[in-house]
Amino acid sequence: MADVLIVGAGAAGLMAAGAAARLGHAVTVLEHTEQPAQKILVTGKGRCNLTNACDEEEFLRHVRTNPRFLYSSLYAFPPARTMELFESLGVALKVERGRRVFPVSDKAAEVRQALLTYASGAAIVQDGAAGLLLEPLEAPAPDGGKKAKKGPAFRCVGVKGASGREYRADCVLVATGGLSYPVTGSTGDGYKLARQAGHTIVEPVPSLVSLVSHDPDCKKMMGLALKNVKLTLFEDAKAVWDEQGEMLFTHFGISGPLTLSASSHLGDMKKHRYRVEIDLKPALSDEQLYDRITRDFALLANHAAQGALVKLLPASMQPVMVERWGIDPATRANQITREQKRELVRLCKHWAVPIDGRGDLAHAVITAGAYRCGRWTPAPWPAKKPRASISRGKCWTWTPTPAGTTCRSPSAPHRPSRPICTKA
Repeated sequence: MADVLIVGAGAAGLMAAGAAARLGHAVTVLEHTEQPAQKILVTGKGRCNLTNACDEEEFLRHVRTNPRFLYSSLYAFPPARTMELFESLGVALKVERGRRVFPVSDKAAEVRQALLTYASGAAIVQDGAAGLLLEPLEAPAPDGGKKAKKGPAFRCVGVKGASGREYRADCVLVATGGLSYPVTGSTGDGYKLARQAGHTIVEPVPSLVSLVSHDPDCKKMMGLALKNVKLTLFEDAKAVWDEQGEMLFTHFGISGPLTLSASSHLGDMKKHRYRVEIDLKPALSDEQLYDRITRDFALLANHAAQGALVKLLPASMQPVMVERWGIDPATRANQITREQKRELVRLCKHWAVPIDGRGDLAHAVITAGAYRCGRWTPAPWPAKKPRASISRGKCWTWTPTPAGTTCRSPSAPHRPSRPICTKA
């Protein structure tokens, strides 16, 4: 059996450690913080949304980009297996709206403890990873027996710890996570290790993050949470996403579950203009809302414009609506014209908020962008073309998990092997 070294004791690292230990391997996990898996404690607002109770095909339909990337791992370990694992570890589960799976206790700490129990067969060492230990390896020859014209190849034989200690192993797995919530230990160390191994990094950006808007109305309503509203995201003039749920106005823009989901659909903000439109009354058609407003104004006939909105909108939104509506605040409800009511309907169904930027990495739920992964086969450099900046001689498969990446030999997929990384 092999010695397995895992960098990072988050959810991915602990899962990998538990699986490897159960196969009889000697497992060491490096964790640079005092407490492993701290980020689990802040997931799902402290409740930890484990997975969704759906089959693989439905799960993949909700993957934002390149769902084929997850085919092999998701079919090998589908959501049902995830639920079975945690229930076997003593975590009672429940399924809520949207088929989201939570622990019955509503405590993320229970999930964290279950993972620590699962990985109890591994040795967790408090130490960071300063760099990979690489040893030269003779480059593989392509068909024909001639050596490929490429950079030197290296075998990863371990990790040099931040303490200066060297940890050697037959298999090294990097499971350090991204850059979101660095206070929990996600400091981007994995990107440095990947660069050292010769891999290209896609610049990390915030994903599932609050959105920045310079619209002063957001600050006027900060702290206002809206429930059962529909949010639509527009890229230039095209609607690219919509969903019904909850959102929140903040001093810098908007946040909440709907906003986080919408943020994953943002593209290059230098090339496109984005805005969201909020339907405050998605259950009502324009005509139904017009009739309701007419009835409200009849009952509140002698109230001024803002007072006439008391049944329609939250208190902190009423003065902002009157200002955006453009009506004289002193106008009585029974003096409001049909055209003015139509304009109120339009504002309620299409409350626009311009989007000027994403929130920062430190407050993103996850980060998008990481390693360029794929299977590389040996190939000689074209005789009349300059060398590219990325080696074409990589011959191993990198298999990413949500927060970890390992390198394994295609010839031995069912047992840990000594990973090989090639540098240009």
